[in-house]
Amino acid sequence: MTLATLLALGAALLHAAWNLLLKTAPDEDRDLTSWGIFLTGGLLVLPVAIALGGPGAAAVPWLALSAAIHIGYVAGLVAAYRHGDFSLAYPLARGSGAVVAAFGGGLLLGDRLPVPAWVAIAVVAGGLVALVGRGVTGTTVRDALLTGVAIGCYTLADARGARVSPNPVAYGLITTSAAAAAISVSFVVRGRAPALVRVFPRHRLRWVVGGACTAVAYAMVMVATRHAEVGYVAMLRESSVVVGALIGWRLLREPLGGRRLVASGVVLVGLIALVAARAA
Repeated sequence: MTLATLLALGAALLHAAWNLLLKTAPDEDRDLTSWGIFLTGGLLVLPVAIALGGPGAAAVPWLALSAAIHIGYVAGLVAAYRHGDFSLAYPLARGSGAVVAAFGGGLLLGDRLPVPAWVAIAVVAGGLVALVGRGVTGTTVRDALLTGVAIGCYTLADARGARVSPNPVAYGLITTSAAAAAISVSFVVRGRAPALVRVFPRHRLRWVVGGACTAVAYAMVMVATRHAEVGYVAMLRESSVVVGALIGWRLLREPLGGRRLVASGVVLVGLIALVAARAA
């Protein structure tokens, strides 16, 4: 359990870092940056995943499902950052995604969801509602929540994939490569490949750093799910909601930052309570 805790917390910090790189990309290049981050991360980890023996045949269907879900995840994330503040969109997407993962873990993966866990989920929901203040459009909330649904869905798919894989480290690494492949197909079909080549010199450092962060972070999560229930890992990883709110408030100077930091703290308290309820 200690190993899973450390891995999940480390993943939370890395995840907030690459999302900040995406949010601060120029508006006109943000969708390309999302592609570039995943593409770079996928290329970085692919040789390592292959050297480790790959995910195993049993995990391939779950890997494919996760990759397909990531197309919607990236689209939702880019839209949420285009319309909304980082201190709102990031905690709202991550917090709602954790709730979806907890529900799904109980319904689909056989993870335990006792009565106190439902109380904790209510606390999380209250914190998510408190994130939304004056001037926030329904479009921002919609995009962030749709991103959260995608997060919960691919977390469940990958948790199952990691559990059936003979090598969870290889599986965790290659999820980034699979997602990169699916995202690349969607962008190429839309005719965006020439634009990616054109802006590469301007954003290559951002893409490399962001890609490394996302690949390592998700590999850490996948290993953690082998040592603890997916709900525990998903909730602890979402401690990044407070980090995201703090970054938006103090670094990006977004309005309502203090309120959102407190609301994110409420979300985190609910997540911790949910972890405790599931571990009891």
